[in-house]
Amino acid sequence: MDSASAAEMIAKLEANGDYRVLRRLRPAKTLREAPLGTRRAILADVETTGLDCEKDEIIELAMVPFFYTHFGEIVGIGAPFEGLRQPAKPILSEVTKLTGIDNAMVEGKVINPDEVAAFAGTSLVVAHNAAFDRRFLERFCHAFAENPWACSMSEVKWRDEGFESSKLAFLAMSSGFYYSKHRAVHDCYATIELLSRPLPVSGEQTFSALLVSARGKTIRCWAEGSPFDAKDILKQRGYRWSGGEDGTPRAWWIDVPDTDFPAEKAFLCAEIYKRDATFPTAEITAFNRYSERVKPVTR
Repeated sequence: MDSASAAEMIAKLEANGDYRVLRRLRPAKTLREAPLGTRRAILADVETTGLDCEKDEIIELAMVPFFYTHFGEIVGIGAPFEGLRQPAKPILSEVTKLTGIDNAMVEGKVINPDEVAAFAGTSLVVAHNAAFDRRFLERFCHAFAENPWACSMSEVKWRDEGFESSKLAFLAMSSGFYYSKHRAVHDCYATIELLSRPLPVSGEQTFSALLVSARGKTIRCWAEGSPFDAKDILKQRGYRWSGGEDGTPRAWWIDVPDTDFPAEKAFLCAEIYKRDATFPTAEITAFNRYSERVKPVTR
């Protein structure tokens, strides 16, 4: 069936009101070099043997470069970096079910950290769940600690834009397309497609909104030593619990814009501690956001 006939059938189905057609994502043709006047970022995604970056390992890495204007308009993509890697221990069957990667696929395969660092350069790194990907990648390739990072899952206000979930597959289907799952590079292309579109409610370019968030500075506040009976107040205000496994305080915490820190400190002193108090804080920017390198100071 030619494209014109397919488009006519799709139009009729969708005009009926009882159908919605999903289109297969077909990535744009790759560019050999960055268009004049643009900047380069990379979309990174890893598949791993588990969720713990201290004991689990990367078994697949994909990085897709893309080019954008100062205003956050994505204007093209480059050739990807793709690699498989054999871990120290065999891949478990449940991991294969999730990732589509088995032991035969990775046998004898390696990913060179120096090549990874050279490909990433100093570019902004975007991941759809950067809190997961960054910790694995910084351990595997220390150069990633020097890159600015942004998270397309947590730094875009998907719910405010009418999406019920920020999971990648859900966002794609809600946006009218589907893609081949399991492999990391397909997740990269799907995320870039979402970032290249305008948001449905605000009309703002998605990547532009992400850049605003990434360029901002926040203050992380840990309500260390807060009374147990204050937990509901903290939860209602948006605080989350940290068990301290990453070396940060075992406490309820929140990130607030740096301009809002005085108000947040006043809230904690008045409503939680009931006195003038100090507590651990940390400055968060794109260079340490989602990293294990966040170190609190007390103020």
